[in-house]
Amino acid sequence: MRTNVVIIGAGPAGLMLGRLLELAGVDAAILERKSPDYVLGRIRAGVLEQGTIDLMDRAEASTRLHAEGLIHHGIDLSFDGDRQRIDFSALIGRHVMVYGQTEVTRDLMNARKAPTIYEAEDVEPHDFDGKSPYVTYKQGGTTHRIDCDYIAGCDGFHGVSRQSVPQTALTLYERTYPFGWLGILVDKPPVADELVYAHHERGFALCSQRSPTRSRYYVQVPVDENVEAWSDTRFWDELRLRLNPETAENLQTGPSIEKSIAPLRSFVAEPLRFGRLFLAGDAAHIVPPTGAKGLNLAMSDVATLADALIEATIEKSSAGVDAYSAKVLQRIWKAERFSWWMTSLLHTFPETGAFGRRIQRAEFDYLCGSQTAQQSLAENYTGLPS
Repeated sequence: MRTNVVIIGAGPAGLMLGRLLELAGVDAAILERKSPDYVLGRIRAGVLEQGTIDLMDRAEASTRLHAEGLIHHGIDLSFDGDRQRIDFSALIGRHVMVYGQTEVTRDLMNARKAPTIYEAEDVEPHDFDGKSPYVTYKQGGTTHRIDCDYIAGCDGFHGVSRQSVPQTALTLYERTYPFGWLGILVDKPPVADELVYAHHERGFALCSQRSPTRSRYYVQVPVDENVEAWSDTRFWDELRLRLNPETAENLQTGPSIEKSIAPLRSFVAEPLRFGRLFLAGDAAHIVPPTGAKGLNLAMSDVATLADALIEATIEKSSAGVDAYSAKVLQRIWKAERFSWWMTSLLHTFPETGAFGRRIQRAEFDYLCGSQTAQQSLAENYTGLPS
């Protein structure tokens, strides 16, 4: 088999890249090691920047998004009970949309015309440092080979794409945080119309949502915490303690339908091009979820990569692929900075002591009193230009 591009990974980044190439007339094969049901079973956040919404429009996969997505014009911050709303629309004239990453994935799956190869085992890219790359995989005990012009690694942090690059060719930047987010999903209306981010001496909390009837809540816990130690009752009691009293009073609780702990990490690999292999999405970078950047950053990567591969395939110009790594890394590092800043402001860091908490309080007070600071937060949260 031969195609123009082999895409490794059928998460939202790989599916979006495949769809954009498909619409431009560039052949692409997508390989995914898991089943479609497994991919759709992944529980992920879904705060979409305008750039991601525009990309769904371009992919002709946005009908349901516009019908069901929830427009949010701001977020609510609190520090030890003191509240400050950041009004995106008033500050910079932009907004975000809440629409689950699972639904983005489902819409892109349904939009794709060409088949995606699921349950592809032992996927391995070959000869990407030359002019004739190819990818092998196994299915049903048989080894298959796909020859191609380019390979796109969209297979996540633990995927084979980055692992296939010689370690001497990579520079890795990483920070792991000493805490994670314990999150639960519940079929109850959200506690507020917009996301609520809360800093409390007991730790961070977030009130998020998936729909008008389904909510997602998080509390900061030690990174080695055991999820089994948290009953629903314990979680709800802890969440209430960390919220502003008015917000806590409005909280509707119920049995969790999903409960898990996600560690927090900041990570960037450089560069993102290795001959004819390109890294995008979580294969290239990880951000803490505090700033709602993970999915949006991945979509920005593949938008740039799609344009570059279309130019290389149809116009026979290498300008876009040559510039890909440097271009997307500029935006990646800005998103890393913002996600780190939000994380640093809103979480507790026991090692920084009383001085550290007073600095956080001063940062919050400055944010409350400065329209310029609020505009900066709004600009970053709703998405910087690509």
